[in-house]
Amino acid sequence: MKRIASQFKYLPTLAVAAAVLLAFFVFASATPSLAASHEKGMAKAGKASKTERVEDRIKELHAKLKITPAQEGLWDNVTKVMRENAVTMEALIKERMEMAGTKNAVDDLKSYSAMAEAHADGLKKFIPAFEPLYASMSDAQKKDADTLFHRQGPKKAKAKAKAKAKVETKPATEGK
Repeated sequence: MKRIASQFKYLPTLAVAAAVLLAFFVFASATPSLAASHEKGMAKAGKASKTERVEDRIKELHAKLKITPAQEGLWDNVTKVMRENAVTMEALIKERMEMAGTKNAVDDLKSYSAMAEAHADGLKKFIPAFEPLYASMSDAQKKDADTLFHRQGPKKAKAKAKAKAKVETKPATEGK
């Protein structure tokens, strides 16, 4: 019994660590579009507003996805959602920064929660706008989109595989 009770001493610490990790992911994401940031965009991130970064991302995606004139109408729907999501997130970030010195821990967590919810809502709006565009793409464009929107880079994939291998071999060695 004593061993079980001692495990619960760390729950508050785990909750705080989870909140910090969530905050990192909220602030680390470049756009609600799930597209990975590039070094050029990351350099601008500290100086440019969310809406300015989204405009840069729109231009970048348009070029990399090779949007055709026939796809422009569908692309306009996607960019409209990206811009709306950026405005929403920028307002939440501004509010958070303005109240930074006066918030207590609960208010801070609520602020993170509001941002996470806005991010999730943005994705829920983005996906239905992106699906018709994706369906209209050539196989080459789809391949480019799949690469651009895949968040797991080679380093993360390698680390994930290494961690999985470690977990799989751990039970076999523990019994010895």
